[in-house]
Amino acid sequence: MSPTSIETTKAPKNDAPKYSILQKNTFKNTTKKNNGSSPYAEKYKEGPSYQPSTLYLEPSGDLDREYEFDEITPQIGREYPTAKISDILKDKKKLQDLAITVSRRGVVFFRNQDITVEEQKILADELGKLTHKPKTSGLHIHPTAPAGGFFKDDDSEETDPEVSIISSKLSKELYIKNFTRGKRSGEGWHSDITFEPVTSDYAVLKIVESTPTGGDTLWASGYALYEKLTPTFRSYLETLTGVYSQPGFKKASEGKFEIYSGVRGAPENVGDELTAVHPLVRTNPVTGWKSIFSIGHHFTSINGLSDSESALIKDYLSELLYGSHDIQVRFRWNKNDVAIWDNRSVYHTATNDYFNDAFERTGVRTVGIGERPYLDANSSSRDEALNEYQNLT
Repeated sequence: MSPTSIETTKAPKNDAPKYSILQKNTFKNTTKKNNGSSPYAEKYKEGPSYQPSTLYLEPSGDLDREYEFDEITPQIGREYPTAKISDILKDKKKLQDLAITVSRRGVVFFRNQDITVEEQKILADELGKLTHKPKTSGLHIHPTAPAGGFFKDDDSEETDPEVSIISSKLSKELYIKNFTRGKRSGEGWHSDITFEPVTSDYAVLKIVESTPTGGDTLWASGYALYEKLTPTFRSYLETLTGVYSQPGFKKASEGKFEIYSGVRGAPENVGDELTAVHPLVRTNPVTGWKSIFSIGHHFTSINGLSDSESALIKDYLSELLYGSHDIQVRFRWNKNDVAIWDNRSVYHTATNDYFNDAFERTGVRTVGIGERPYLDANSSSRDEALNEYQNLT
């Protein structure tokens, strides 16, 4: 497929939404170009979205009284096998319970859902609003949105910038060198958009075109990874900040499309140089639990350390994650399945084991923007918080 070729799909009602890949003039950019990095990139304790909170939330219990659920592993993952998200959306108390559950369990799964793209946008945004995200935070617009996306539900023939397309077709076009069977698959672990000054809270993914085999997604718990470290090492990491960046998107865009450099879900998220500074350990504002944030291919280096010292810590944390299947959960997708996860406390990776086969995989992803990452020194680990709760009851 050449960079100027046009590819669109049309779907019947109640099937996969219509989308575009590398088709010119479907992404309508009305904002001026912002060259360079965000003015807040290195000011990690500044900006309207820097709102450290200690208003940790407890669920009402309404959601779990209404729907049966299964804990997929002790550390991470829950599935509601019979619940319909479209029904939960009608009840704000249950929806807030869902947000808190996602923040506690890391990722929550629903099978064979009928939510529309618009409902999925509402879901991702409301999960954050009901857990007190900054008023300046909305839905993320991905820097690569001009490369492809899902058309709006009207006759405009414009793609919706607040909806990301997860497409094996597009990935093969832009990043084919990253998907060889000889490459170590563990290098795909990441949290979404940590290259932005204001990162994601909740992400929602619905698979609308699934493969007959392969294409699983894995998630891992940042709470549990933190708890695998000694108290001394935890304390040291809590003093550090790191650089998170993603130059690969700009490189992939060359000759194909222009990186979207306008406001991407929060006023601090601007610019075509995708880089930010964040703490290595952060507090989840919903649970009050500490999590390792410095994982994945967006995490570049540690401030104040030499290159070799930085690499030692980066590699150690990565290897600890790769070797800890006890804090991971693996999900086998079927068409119309939905996963919701909290990017502040989990990492995930796709399994590209079908890329050399004649299979295609397409997903609708909506990504909420939360607050600027922060560390509350008085917050606790998950185990400490749960043990304290048990002692009080």
